[in-house]
Amino acid sequence: MSTRIAVIGAGLIGATHIDAVQKASGVALAAIIDPSDHAGLVAARAQVAHFRSLEAALDAGALDAAIVATPNETHVPLGLHLIEAGIPALIEKPVADTVADGVALAQRAQARGVPILVGHHRRYNPMIRAVRAAIESGAFGQLVSAHISATMAKPAAYFETPFRIAPETGGPLTLNLIHEIDMLRFFFGEVAQVIGDTSNAQRGHAVEDTAAAILRFEGGGMATLNVTDAGCGPWSYDLGAGESRGLPRHDGIYAHIYAGTKAGISLPDGRVWRHPGSPDWTQKMAAAPLEFTPADPFTAQAAHLGAVARGEAEPAVSCADGVANVAVIAAIKESARQGAPVSL
Repeated sequence: MSTRIAVIGAGLIGATHIDAVQKASGVALAAIIDPSDHAGLVAARAQVAHFRSLEAALDAGALDAAIVATPNETHVPLGLHLIEAGIPALIEKPVADTVADGVALAQRAQARGVPILVGHHRRYNPMIRAVRAAIESGAFGQLVSAHISATMAKPAAYFETPFRIAPETGGPLTLNLIHEIDMLRFFFGEVAQVIGDTSNAQRGHAVEDTAAAILRFEGGGMATLNVTDAGCGPWSYDLGAGESRGLPRHDGIYAHIYAGTKAGISLPDGRVWRHPGSPDWTQKMAAAPLEFTPADPFTAQAAHLGAVARGEAEPAVSCADGVANVAVIAAIKESARQGAPVSL
């Protein structure tokens, strides 16, 4: 029998999850939970129940699992409510506004034995899994460095939603770069130290519109990152990967560059670069495409939530992973405030 999943929140990311659940194997869209009339229309089109509150849905016994796709400040309260009800959940990133709130959520989930996943969907992309497998096999040697660009020009209407410009819930570090942090941790391991700087010079909001950071990993590698939501250019994973609903895909984009002692790779174009013999910068390198079978990561993520809810799998992106990503973002902001490195 399919696992019944309710999607909480019928906005842009909620619509992506609704579509994914409808396409995924082993799960079924059971309900849409959102107080708006618009959500009722979405539910009617999907031919599922519409509830204006989580309490109403729980009272009706309408779900086996849930996806929380609501504004950031609601993630922890909704997550705690679902945990108390014994409902496994996928909570969109960031899992919490603060590290302390995230830790409290993770501890409560562990105490109650209720699995919580975090919506870092890229880990379900076969391309990203193929990179991780190549790293683990030693194909790249030891990862030495990475450079990450996240460039996006967001229109003024985007910022009419209050949480997107609030100090604890908004800004491209929290809303966008956190995905890059999760990928870096997936490839390199845990972050030991960060140096960060931020600017709000272009938009003048209480949150940054541009930021840069240097990360040092416990395993010895380093990464540089820059992010802006006020600059023009296609140099971001989101605009090159074609994963995100509503964003145009730009071909041939290399927004992520990873260098190892044996080979390197750029993403999301997926080209692996190698020397013909021993590494030697005087020898011309050759590029070959990374081998993988493309698939929609959101659909795979929805199917995985179903498997976790049925007790068939452990979370691929745990609540602890989500909290660790929040901690790195918080450290970047703290480093910018202090003007000094911050250790994790």
